[in-house]
Amino acid sequence: MPVLITAVIDLDPAGAEQALLDAQPLIAASRAEAGCRAYDWALDPATPGRIHVFEEWESEEALAAHFRDPSYAAMRDHIGRSGLRAAQSRKYRCDLVEPVYDAAGVPQAHFGRMGG
Repeated sequence: MPVLITAVIDLDPAGAEQALLDAQPLIAASRAEAGCRAYDWALDPATPGRIHVFEEWESEEALAAHFRDPSYAAMRDHIGRSGLRAAQSRKYRCDLVEPVYDAAGVPQAHFGRMGG
């Protein structure tokens, strides 16, 4: 069952862009891990110093392996040294995954009724 992680990290705006640039090797290492489907960090253009994180892992086991990987601890430590002001992260276990658009190209908010 897929697991999603979302996070909002607020850093000192003066150093946030450089912190994200310096983190690129750690981001690449996490993307290369088994079970990683997506691992993206991006600056928020509307809130200086804010970084949005999106991760998708194949399973809870893949996420647990990520938490044991040296790149995870290195990223945690890097962010802590980069003017961390606040952070909030959440994980979501996905029991059903469907496309947003149906066969006719109409966006659907409901699940389990993706007719033709």
